[in-house]
Amino acid sequence: MTRPEILQIGPYPEWDQQPLDQMFTMHRLFEAEDRQAFLARHAPDVRGIATRGEMGADAALIAACPRLEIISVYGVGTDAVDLGAARARGVRVTNTPDVLTEDVADLGVGMALALARGMIGAEAWVRDGSWQMRGGYPLQRRLWGKRAGILGLGRIGMAVGRRLAGFGMSIAYSSRTPKADAPEGWNFVPDPVALAEGCDLLVMALAATPDTRHIVDARVIEALGPDGMLVNISRAANLDEEALLDALEAGRIAGAALDVFEGEPALNPRFLALKNVVLQPHHASGTHETRRAMGQLLRDNLEAHFAGRPLLSEVS
Repeated sequence: MTRPEILQIGPYPEWDQQPLDQMFTMHRLFEAEDRQAFLARHAPDVRGIATRGEMGADAALIAACPRLEIISVYGVGTDAVDLGAARARGVRVTNTPDVLTEDVADLGVGMALALARGMIGAEAWVRDGSWQMRGGYPLQRRLWGKRAGILGLGRIGMAVGRRLAGFGMSIAYSSRTPKADAPEGWNFVPDPVALAEGCDLLVMALAATPDTRHIVDARVIEALGPDGMLVNISRAANLDEEALLDALEAGRIAGAALDVFEGEPALNPRFLALKNVVLQPHHASGTHETRRAMGQLLRDNLEAHFAGRPLLSEVS
């Protein structure tokens, strides 16, 4: 039986690559020296695309594959996939939600704690001898008992809120509509500026769409105020980085912890000069357990499609 031909946009761990190679005929676009020649040779027979959240599949790539039936995304974000072009062609799109929710929430809360308590600088204080030579580390901020605002109360935002509630924090959130499953006492605030005004810690956990580009802009950042802290575990496009950098450099907010950046991994060098930031290399889902589960779900969606079974996590 002929195996379905899949266009692979980026590399996967060997534990995923090996079963993919056994199940499908994989065409590794990322290894091609001449991308256009590679597509001209293989795209006419491609029935599926296996991609990653940050790589996606644009309209040109979709158009280059006339037999394309499915795009399976390794990751929860689909903002790099041209969903309109896929829908127009009847191409189904899947991602890997749920399996990464808890790890992303863990890192978001860890980043918040590291930012509030100055843990990165404090470790350097020990390592470089400052503790011995200069005494105790400067006092930092408490996280316990503060006010948290969560921008985007989906799976990840809900998981972050549950964790922060365990720190005795009050929880407010913004989303398109109030969430019926939000715990009692969580306050719905529809306006992001008002959300920022009423919190000490603002956590960005929303999906990225054209409507959410720079939703956290200068107005939201200024509303946080000089004691406010920002955490972004969503998408870089949701944050106006220039406005954030201006505020951080001027001390108009206390600090920011970021796992995503415009143009990553080549982030704006202004970040590197700041001491009131925690910078992470877009690895919120980066545990062995979660990455294996993501790869399994990507394969399961592809296998289900070609076997004529219901998809496990189709993007609506």
